Amino acid sequence: MEQQEKGSNPFGVATQSAKQPGNAVAQSDQQRSIAEVQAAMMIARMNPRDPIAAMDRILNACTRPTLADAAVYTYSKGGSDVSGPSIRLAEAMAQAWGNMQFGIRELDQSGGESTVQTYAWDVETNTRREVTFQVPHVRYTKKGSYKLEDPRDVYELVANQGSRRLRACILAILPGDVTEAAVAQCEATMKIKADTSPEAMQKMVVAYEAFGVTKDQIEKRIQRRLDAIQPAQVVSLKKIYASLRDGMSAAADWFEVAEGGEAAPKQSTGNKDELPVCTPEQFADLSKEWEPLVRSGKKKAKAIIATAKTTMTFTDEQLFQIDAWEKEGS
Repeated sequence: MEQQEKGSNPFGVATQSAKQPGNAVAQSDQQRSIAEVQAAMMIARMNPRDPIAAMDRILNACTRPTLADAAVYTYSKGGSDVSGPSIRLAEAMAQAWGNMQFGIRELDQSGGESTVQTYAWDVETNTRREVTFQVPHVRYTKKGSYKLEDPRDVYELVANQGSRRLRACILAILPGDVTEAAVAQCEATMKIKADTSPEAMQKMVVAYEAFGVTKDQIEKRIQRRLDAIQPAQVVSLKKIYASLRDGMSAAADWFEVAEGGEAAPKQSTGNKDELPVCTPEQFADLSKEWEPLVRSGKKKAKAIIATAKTTMTFTDEQLFQIDAWEKEGS
């Protein structure tokens, strides 16, 4: 009895050959990633950090007033004030410490949320800390929440949430005494460089107006007029401002609020009528004038917001849009 021959699958060879290019690309990417990690570790071990020189670089960086002003934030917790290093100081310390890699990765974006990973890696000691978390594409306000549709808004939200986790990853890698010394140096720099001039106080008032805080509220907190402020109080106000800017606290945590729950009462404009609400059409027309100024750096977003609030009322989304122009232009 003759044995029946089995026909070959005409799609078998084609399927295998079709998979090969993809597999080759994946293998190539994997090999390249491994090679980059091995090269980074080899270079780090060939050029080990000098802890004394690294510490000197960190302390020297903390003597810069611009870094010191943004280096420490304060927030209220359990009836007491808690302060700590900001993301700006954490990044500066990691750069000066040397042989470190850190960053934020968006792993996936689907279903109205992003999967994000932050990491910090001491290449020399092979110590790594990473955090993976979800960021819903939703903006939460006192009046409720709304879904974000603009990719620019989603990017800003992910970057803001990621920077907080990145700060925690970097601080988990750096020695604790190094962080404490950097914070102490930044506070010393702020006290020495504290500017109590009328021009500096006016800039501070304008900066706080972006968060709905008035000059009267600031004076009530420091228990004196701004023209008699002390350097230590300037340092305290800068820490509070850094906390508000980074979203670590709200204005109501630090300043007296109106009965209606607003962060601050509106400044008197001489008109008893309420300010008109800025319509989407009006905001579009104003954006044509404001956006180029903010993106080019000719005007600060907070200055635009403070001036605009004296003539009309803006939504949280409109205010966030103005602030986003400055971040994208820098």
